[in-house]
This record gives sequence, C-alpha cells and structure tokens, in this order.
Amino acid sequence: MSEPVSEVVAIDEIDARLSPYDWPFAEERRAEIDALWAQTVAAKPKMFNGRVLLQHQGEARGGVFTARYFETDYANLLAWSRFGHPAPVRNGFAMAALLSRDKAWLLGVMGPHTANAGRIYFAAGTPDRSDILADGRVDLAGSAERELCEETGLRRDEVIIEAGWAVALSAARAAFMRPVRIDLPAHEARRLILSRIAQQAEPELADIHIVRSLADLPTERAPRFMIDYLASPAARARL
Repeated sequence: MSEPVSEVVAIDEIDARLSPYDWPFAEERRAEIDALWAQTVAAKPKMFNGRVLLQHQGEARGGVFTARYFETDYANLLAWSRFGHPAPVRNGFAMAALLSRDKAWLLGVMGPHTANAGRIYFAAGTPDRSDILADGRVDLAGSAERELCEETGLRRDEVIIEAGWAVALSAARAAFMRPVRIDLPAHEARRLILSRIAQQAEPELADIHIVRSLADLPTERAPRFMIDYLASPAARARL
C-alpha cells in the first residue's frame, strides 16, 4: 500500500493536551493485535511494549495546531499501523529537523533491531508518559529535544532550536517538524554524531544520512511525509 501524500503547513505553536478517548480498535481487534505482537517480539526480542500517546483529534487553524491525545500501548500502535491506520486516530509525533551550517539536512538511519530498520528520517519518537506535563499538556517540543539528544548523542548546548514548526499532515500522521541547527558543516556533524553513537550501549541509529537535495534521499527508504516535508516551501524557507 502506498503512503498518502502529506499536506505541509507552517505553524507557530502546538496546543497538545491529554484527553480521554475510548479506542474501539484496541478491543475489537484484540486477538489480531496480540498475535502480531507475539510475532514481532519473536523476530525482534528487544522490542518493548511501552505506553505511548496517540492523537484522536487534531486541527491547524490560525497558526496553531490543536491536538488531543490519549494513552495506549505500543502493541496497539504497531497493529494500527500494520492494519491500515483506521480512523480517526493519528500518530502525532515531533521530529528534530536537524540542519547543518552548510544547509544540509541530517537524517538518521534506523538500526537493525528497531521496528523501522533501515528507514531514513529525522530523530523522532511517538510521545509517551514522560511528555505529559502536570497540567495535562503534551510537551512535543520537549519530546523532539529528548529524541534528538538520545538518538544522536548531541547535547542541548550543541544545537540551536529555532522558533516555529511545520506539520506534515495526513489522515494517519501528524509529523511536527521542529527546526534545529548545528554550527558545523554536514560531514563534520555526521562524524561527531557517529562518534557519539559508537559510545551508546544500544544505539537506535545505524548511520546519519546527509541530504542537500531530494536527489540525495533514497525515496524507497524514506517515509512519504519526509519526502513531502523536504520538498515543501516550509523546509526551503529554513535553508
């Protein structure tokens, strides 16, 4: 099944909050979900069925994306993804759109033990309990920063996080792109990140892929929303 085209919208801020939601999919397809998870763990024993947050409402209006999230487990998310992304749920996650001093994008190549082995995209992760603030807000900015630092080994003081966002939006996904810069040329930044990854006990990333134009991106290994974002005016405006 081909991935849907994403609409890429520049936004100023995100109003994301936890909101109760009864997800029929998780109950109605329980046996299929459990069977898929058993197969997944048998193939990749390091997979962990942790708690994650998914979107059940989301809309961009007037420069603000308003989103409502609910909590579920990763096995449900994986099955939802494999079974065609039944509506109305979206995977709404934040990504650190890392850009070098010489205006090249730095994308991660997912490691062989991960669910998306070999795929190429910005550092990212589905939000989880640690992203829920005391007042019920979901801290997507904090999620993007955490995932960048965890996956690449970069420190917060080694990057510049810029204002604003872009969201690559489809029926199944809301990929929130947070612009981040590193004051190094792309090849030096890649060497630095790879040196940090080499020190990690169980790195999520296998490599860093440099993209100066879409011709540098093997599209068969990149999610469609990544291609749509990199081709968008919102991305070009950051160069």
